[in-house]
Amino acid sequence: MVKQISVFVENKTGRLAEVTKALGDNNIDISALSIADTTDFGILRLILNKPDEAEIILRDNGFTVSSTEVIAIAIPDSPGSLSKALKALDNSSIGIEYMYAFVGKTTDEALVILRTENPESAVELLEHSFIRVLKDDEVYSL
Repeated sequence: MVKQISVFVENKTGRLAEVTKALGDNNIDISALSIADTTDFGILRLILNKPDEAEIILRDNGFTVSSTEVIAIAIPDSPGSLSKALKALDNSSIGIEYMYAFVGKTTDEALVILRTENPESAVELLEHSFIRVLKDDEVYSL
């Protein structure tokens, strides 16, 4: 499992820049991010090299922050690879709350972050389906 940091961000000019500046000023690297927004606010989801430190820094800078355990998988960066992983979860009736992906810096794999309703079962199922589930230190070192 990988620790994901979620930040509540008001929809106003410069607020996202404040988050990234606080992280950058403290040498915290963003590996992946996703933002879901409404008219008034957004939820910024981040995979970072130092999630525990980032959580403290962001709180100290006045942001509302939470952490969540998510699953990180590596799949070949080719057509149909994501479908195999998702089909394995679907066949076992494990729902996905949300997901986002990025391509690794030095690999031909796509890295996918998944939030599922039953993460322990999902990890076990993915591993038995020969889907590479990444350990937290693998993700944080990207």
